[in-house]
Amino acid sequence: MPIKFHQDSHEFHLYNDQISYIIKVLRNDQLGQLYFGRRVPDRADHSYLVENGYRPMMSYVYDNDYDFSLGNVKQEYPAYGTTDYRMPAVEIKQPNGSTITNFRYLSHRIYDGKPKLAGLPATYVEDAREATTLEILLHDDVLDVDLTLIYTIFAHRNAIARSARFANHGSQAYQLTTAMSLNLDLPDDDYDWMQFSGAWGRERQLKTSHLRPGIQSVGSTRGASSHMQNPFVILKRPHTDEFQGEAYGFSLVYSGNFLAQAQVDAYKVTRVQLGINPFHFSWKLAPNQIFQTPEAVMVYTSTGLNQLSQTYHRLYQERLARGYWRDRPRPILVNNWEATYFDFTEDKLANLAKQAQKLGIELFVLDDGWFGKRTKENAGLGDWWVNRDRLPNGISGLADQVHRLGMMFGLWFEPEMTNQDSDLYRNHPDYIIQTPDRHSSQGRRQYVLDFSRPEVVDYVHDLIAKVLRNGHVDYVKWDMNRNITECFSSAYPADQQGEIFHRYILGVYHLYEQLIQEFPKTLFESCASGGGRFDAGMLYYAPQAWTSDDSDAIERLKIQTGTSYCYPTSAMGAHVSVCPNEQVNRNTPLKTRGDVAFFGDLGYELDLTKLSPDELAQITGQIKLMKRYRTLFQYGRFYRLKSPFDGNITAWLVVAPDQQHAIMGYFKVLNDVNAAYRIQRIPGLDPEQKYHVFEEAGTECGTFTGSELANIGLVTSDAESEQSAATRDVPDFYSRLFILEAQKE
Repeated sequence: MPIKFHQDSHEFHLYNDQISYIIKVLRNDQLGQLYFGRRVPDRADHSYLVENGYRPMMSYVYDNDYDFSLGNVKQEYPAYGTTDYRMPAVEIKQPNGSTITNFRYLSHRIYDGKPKLAGLPATYVEDAREATTLEILLHDDVLDVDLTLIYTIFAHRNAIARSARFANHGSQAYQLTTAMSLNLDLPDDDYDWMQFSGAWGRERQLKTSHLRPGIQSVGSTRGASSHMQNPFVILKRPHTDEFQGEAYGFSLVYSGNFLAQAQVDAYKVTRVQLGINPFHFSWKLAPNQIFQTPEAVMVYTSTGLNQLSQTYHRLYQERLARGYWRDRPRPILVNNWEATYFDFTEDKLANLAKQAQKLGIELFVLDDGWFGKRTKENAGLGDWWVNRDRLPNGISGLADQVHRLGMMFGLWFEPEMTNQDSDLYRNHPDYIIQTPDRHSSQGRRQYVLDFSRPEVVDYVHDLIAKVLRNGHVDYVKWDMNRNITECFSSAYPADQQGEIFHRYILGVYHLYEQLIQEFPKTLFESCASGGGRFDAGMLYYAPQAWTSDDSDAIERLKIQTGTSYCYPTSAMGAHVSVCPNEQVNRNTPLKTRGDVAFFGDLGYELDLTKLSPDELAQITGQIKLMKRYRTLFQYGRFYRLKSPFDGNITAWLVVAPDQQHAIMGYFKVLNDVNAAYRIQRIPGLDPEQKYHVFEEAGTECGTFTGSELANIGLVTSDAESEQSAATRDVPDFYSRLFILEAQKE
């Protein structure tokens, strides 16, 4: 069994072939952290790793015992105020105002498999032999509260899933004000902190800085994981790159307010924490009540960032995403939004679908404007019934036309919002999130519905389910276009207002779960004004997400690269849009737009009826190529070869699991003159296998062994790099697609 408990030393060793994680019950019965990293042999006692000598300005646990202070020891789930002055993983406010706790070890259990988390997304196993779980029960005698720390180590993945559960067995209610999903104390501070920050239209931009004394953190207080920050961070050694060196990844399987931080103390110990943001959070832990934190997933690698990312990709593709579409190639779609906006008729939509079908597109998506009085953005949200003036034959009438073309039909919803000009708001003005006697702010001319209230979720569910049930809908684009302000719910008393942000996201999850159970073959794509809620929590319900509203191919190089550090290509909605691009007004070759979008879930957002014959021919070719290599693009091993954050050239690679096929995308943003010779190494192939290499246009590159391609590389110099920019044919925003096929003996 890959978790051992050594009774004499009171140590737990979680291990598989790749990693080890070692915990110790300290002499005060709290938990200490000893090691997380590359697999080490098991031994009965690692007490030598507990360093806790006297330090000036130290407070100590036991009277006249200067050799034991929680302020110096590495801990598993620390509390503030009992000789540890660092940031806590737990804080509970008691009726007398105290926040002091003392959770001591009581017992543990080890079992095969992995538990579900009630009401929350989490990784899972299909066979109990895939993972082993350790639950450590701690208890605070004064509060009569249990704390269970849950660890699951996967048998063949260098990953550990963690969470915490609180249970109040006492007679008083408490306020749980901090409850992190993960705490990890590392023995030194020689790490670079990698975060993925940005804003609308430029999500998940890689930002790297070296750890320093104090706290570095990212988080969200917007009610969603947000465009601005992502609930995923990496700590890497300064010399670590894509192909070598140590790194730790920390991913939160949650879509609401979060905090990820690293605190470096005076002795260079690094405390990493990840979980629900304590800001504006409190949970009334009433007698006999349980609170479960979201899940956090830790990954360790000693072989570089690509390996860390591939661990997350495979885990989240195979054991976070669920259901009918989990392993299936995603359909190539066209969305009508940038083709028509609100200006459409049933005939116009039907003509767009017919043109799409001729090109080989498989899914037609009707975006905003099909319901209620929704002819502009300030009306109709929440009135989820068809506008018969626009669609006289209803949703089912349009869907049937699309189905007769041999295509799937999809529909846009924004379930969590309403407009002031809507029947929903007129009939239920109390359904929005609003604070009594305060102005209710709008965002995008809309309000946020109070999904902390089950009756609001049920109201929205009944309307949407009726449309899906009667409309013959195969795909749902679930949008969310504003964040929460004036956070308050009239359904809860004063001492539960700190729960609303969390209860809101639980309501979102509940609605997703209801619809998924009722419509198991419907493909859900999450969207939040683009990439404002692109997180692991959403992947549990929707196996793909709209990566960003910015569809410019050059901007997407950074957006999709940043996203790839944690999330797989199968999760990334990646569309070809019109030029000049709506977001940046850039003109980019259609080939480049297609080559970037191949590395995700390919779609089109433009008016196909207005394209030239040459453009239509190019799109037909793109669709044929995508269908041929779709499984490779979406489920192959993804490598970052050159980063858009480091220079003018980006290179991505996908390799089939059996190493028989690979494709490299090579993108140059701006032209250069008299450029250096360029050669690109291609990893991940069978070193003994010979590969025929060619460009998708048919240009032959030669036949090489996997060893040659990995160690020497493929020449990628521009054929005309020595000529002046005025005379050569290579444009700005240039791309090449190299296809590698294993040669049959």
